[in-house]
Amino acid sequence: MSRPRSPRHGAETSLLGQAVAYRDTYAPELLFPIERQLKRDELGLRPAALPFVGEDLWNAYELSWLDARGKPVVALGEFRVPAASPRLVESKSLKLYLNSFNQQRFAATEDVRTRIVRDLSAAAGAEVGVAVTPLALRPQRASGYPQGVCLDGLEIDIDTYQPEPGFLRAAGAERSETLYSHLLKSNCLVTGQPDWGMVVVRYTGAAIDREGLLRYIVSFRAHNEFHEQCVERMFCDLLARCRPRELAVWARYTRRGGVDINPFRASHAGLRPDEAMEVRQ
Repeated sequence: MSRPRSPRHGAETSLLGQAVAYRDTYAPELLFPIERQLKRDELGLRPAALPFVGEDLWNAYELSWLDARGKPVVALGEFRVPAASPRLVESKSLKLYLNSFNQQRFAATEDVRTRIVRDLSAAAGAEVGVAVTPLALRPQRASGYPQGVCLDGLEIDIDTYQPEPGFLRAAGAERSETLYSHLLKSNCLVTGQPDWGMVVVRYTGAAIDREGLLRYIVSFRAHNEFHEQCVERMFCDLLARCRPRELAVWARYTRRGGVDINPFRASHAGLRPDEAMEVRQ
């Protein structure tokens, strides 16, 4: 059974969980920022002493505007929000914001990019990296699988569908490995809609028990939390329970409303996620 939605994010007072009329002319006020610290308090994290670095990579597939003569331009958008930013942007509000470009005229693609940089950076409270690539330039996207071990074939019994860090344990000689699962599912904190994804754990340390890790990943199945918050919870639980010397956790969530979200958290800046997108994205 799902736990009641928490009112602490503040978004319940907005239009995010309601049917709204789509705006098709530029409306930056549609962006709805949410303080990250509200959920980080639950994990005992202090803003000045975060145990991770990283970013949230957003890919937007439904970005369009009008050129100076009124002809539509269609493009891919890529937005990189630093994990250290004080705020995240609620995903439905981002989709509504991007739709507000549909009937807006811009003289050049760079004008669109700089406008998005300004608006997203203001909402997040930190500089957001933005790339906008018109489809006329023939951008390519590569999907693939992590260079590691998929846990999904393990034959185990599971009956817990709220996050249970007690499943996590590690023991034995140190190793470096990458473990992943396509069985991640959580639910949007605002709408309750399911969010599907792949989660990857790359670490150096005592061997993490694979069955326990898979049970832990599946335990998010009825959990209501934003994508970024789920990954931070996983990172903190793994760090506390398994004590790896190095740790990176990232998720590739499938797109919804023309946007996919890919949070990445790591113990230090030298660790990077695999670049290939998940096949369902």
